[in-house]
Amino acid sequence: MSKNKSDIKYYSISKKLKRERKTTEDFEVMLNGLSLEEIIALKLELSTKIIKGKLYGINIYKTLPLIAKDAALKYAISACKTKKSAAAFLGITYRRLKQLQSEYKIYSYFEQQD
Repeated sequence: MSKNKSDIKYYSISKKLKRERKTTEDFEVMLNGLSLEEIIALKLELSTKIIKGKLYGINIYKTLPLIAKDAALKYAISACKTKKSAAAFLGITYRRLKQLQSEYKIYSYFEQQD
């Protein structure tokens, strides 16, 4: 069976993180019970705990949209069967998706590291 040039190889963020032992089935069940806002707030709290909550020099408010876009791009690549459907899901053009894939190095994120 010939694959279309715009087809996407199957990727799973969940499987990648489990393979790297960064998550478990139990953790994912608990995580699923939290809102996205709670997850982001908790991650920020845990990330800054060692420095007593201070984020001097980091413009987190300006950076958050980029972080969210990176996450949405990774999800679209993992959830959609074609690049065209991923672009449609994100509300961007196919050409813009190709630019973002390169800019964010999306496929290298999914490649297995031994």
